Amino acid sequence: MLRTSLRNLGALLAVAILIQSSFAAGPQVLKPGEPPHDARLAPPKDLDGYFPFTPPANKEAWNARAERLRTQVLISQGLYPLPTKTPLNAVIYGKLDRGDYTVEKVFFESQPGFFVTGNLYRPVGKTGKLPAILCPHGHWNNGRFYDSGRDNVRRSIVEGAERFEEGGRSPLQSRCVQLARMGCVVFHYDMLGYADSIQLSFELAHRFGIPPNDPRASMNKTDAWGLFSPQAESHLQSVMGLQTWNSIRSVDFVESLPDVDPSRIGVTGSSGGGTQTFLLAGVEPRIAVAVPAVMVSTAMQGGCTCENACLLRVGTGNVELAALFAPKPLMCISADDWTKEMPTKGFPELQQHYAMLGAPKNVAHRPLLQFGHNYNYVSRAGMYSWFNKHFKLGIPEPVVEEAYDRLTPEEMTVWDSAHPKPVAGDDFERRLCRTWHEDSQQQWAKATANPADRDRLMRNTWSILTACDPVDGGFLPPSAEIEYEQSIKNDHGDYLEMAGVLRNKLEKSELPVSFLYPKDWNGKVVLWLSEQGKQGLYTADGQPVAAAKKLLASGASIMGIDLLYQGEFLTDGQPLTQTPVVKNPRPYAGFTFGYNPTVFAYRVHDVLTALSYLREHERQPKQVCLVALDQTAPIAAVAQLLSTGAADRVALDTHGFRFANVADFRSPDFLPGSAKYGDLPGVLSACGKGQLWLAGEPQTTIADRENVTRYEGDAGKSAEVVAEWLIK
Repeated sequence: MLRTSLRNLGALLAVAILIQSSFAAGPQVLKPGEPPHDARLAPPKDLDGYFPFTPPANKEAWNARAERLRTQVLISQGLYPLPTKTPLNAVIYGKLDRGDYTVEKVFFESQPGFFVTGNLYRPVGKTGKLPAILCPHGHWNNGRFYDSGRDNVRRSIVEGAERFEEGGRSPLQSRCVQLARMGCVVFHYDMLGYADSIQLSFELAHRFGIPPNDPRASMNKTDAWGLFSPQAESHLQSVMGLQTWNSIRSVDFVESLPDVDPSRIGVTGSSGGGTQTFLLAGVEPRIAVAVPAVMVSTAMQGGCTCENACLLRVGTGNVELAALFAPKPLMCISADDWTKEMPTKGFPELQQHYAMLGAPKNVAHRPLLQFGHNYNYVSRAGMYSWFNKHFKLGIPEPVVEEAYDRLTPEEMTVWDSAHPKPVAGDDFERRLCRTWHEDSQQQWAKATANPADRDRLMRNTWSILTACDPVDGGFLPPSAEIEYEQSIKNDHGDYLEMAGVLRNKLEKSELPVSFLYPKDWNGKVVLWLSEQGKQGLYTADGQPVAAAKKLLASGASIMGIDLLYQGEFLTDGQPLTQTPVVKNPRPYAGFTFGYNPTVFAYRVHDVLTALSYLREHERQPKQVCLVALDQTAPIAAVAQLLSTGAADRVALDTHGFRFANVADFRSPDFLPGSAKYGDLPGVLSACGKGQLWLAGEPQTTIADRENVTRYEGDAGKSAEVVAEWLIK
């Protein structure tokens, strides 16, 4: 029953007219105000989502997946290719003899001038090469200097979580002491901002963005940036990446010790230290045994800035990242926290995975759901047994942790008058980012010196930046998963105007598209991108623009498309200026783009969907052309790169765009890693062997590439010039 009053009806009609007029006069595929049925319009996934792991069916499938996933992890950490391993310049001093073990102070440089700090525990009376175990820690107050206090440890003793009042006050020292007593060399090192790691502050590394923190506008500069800036993210520089590099260099450190057996290096940590444990184990082939505690789960993935990085968990999660270590020995420990569902969600899949790889006994799970988030005595006991078994330490089971006297912070600290604290502060942070950037550029230049290697590495790397999954050795979505549903067909005499939606069933995307189709088609099709979406093909009175008329007259057909957040995606008609982000109040790109592709990446997917459809259309074209003469040019260039040249001819006006100049991580043009891997000139150099019409770029850009037509004329006439170039 219609009960709308005339006043309300008038208001509704006014809104409908406003919505309709917000678009140009081209075809409207959907009802006014109704967005496409596109899964990507849902709120972005955050760290509290659900991250299941589905084991591949066989070793071959897993090997391919594992190789790509390791590359994704290293890229996300800013470590692909690996940075230069400069001299550690390790200093070991201040030995304390505790009878059956010793403790020494350590610092070394993971990068020139950037120090890793910690304590080295060694057994007394052991000979020969010994196992080494790295002990990264989580978010314990004061880190390596942690002391839970007398009252807390007494409660833990009553609850059965600890045994001894003195040693139990530091579960971090406890595991180091016990492992040393078992015959292992143990390196207990600081996470950034904790204890002796003072060059980047705790507030920066772990509390960035929590009010009333400084928004650090002074660090958002294209020539001298700091961490958490859009520039740092476009170069994939993060606190998490620095911590992971420190862990890799810690492996270098223990491996260099004369009493360490390089074939028996392990790692264990809890919470944030658990994150470092499974991440290091997944990418560092020298790790032989790993025990991540209270972190591996299908639920919350890590709440700190030091546990999140752009690209890291796009399409994956902590359980699969831990599975990268297979078939080597892995034990996971759970508690009454976000890991409590591991017995039914996560661990059964790890068991299936290890069984498929022929090592079912190399994975274990210790569910201690009677305790909260911890690495207490009961948890540590399982870890001791695991290392005892797999490092063949020969300790009679059960391994029982004994009492010890805790070290004070004064006994542990590495900095004193003879070993003064290193430089810190904003200027140091900028230099650190600059040094990291310069080295990464040198490493990338070496890796891509050969053009064939360059093109392959660019495609594989940019496919990860844009979250494009490989299909049969390429990145075009399979045409069988793409369908077109037409809803509009108008006859304009010598050409037809058709429109509908293009669906990618794998991505659950739905794109409004239009076609201008000459009745005397010559087999050439032009995919014309525009900031206005498909409406960029039309004038205000609904006629094709001049360039489109020229193409139609020549016999070429033209496809217009609304990429994500263009055209009919915009129910209010307003262009997208800020990308949707997760509800986390902290303004860190990794909280959103560590789990979701960017808008730029999704738009690349849309172009790939359109190219796949056009190439495999039932009336297969003789030639596919791609045109983008505004801010869509970088999208087109990346799509052409990933499609391995699916377009035979490409026309781009970049207007000098550079990813490195994007100053807001919420910009639709933001893409993590884009400045690190060649920026737009690098993409243009590797984006296929077809003919390229190029404007907006200096002569130095891709100077060595063949089949390039450069245009330096009036930008306002470029569309018609391109049409003439395509016709010729």
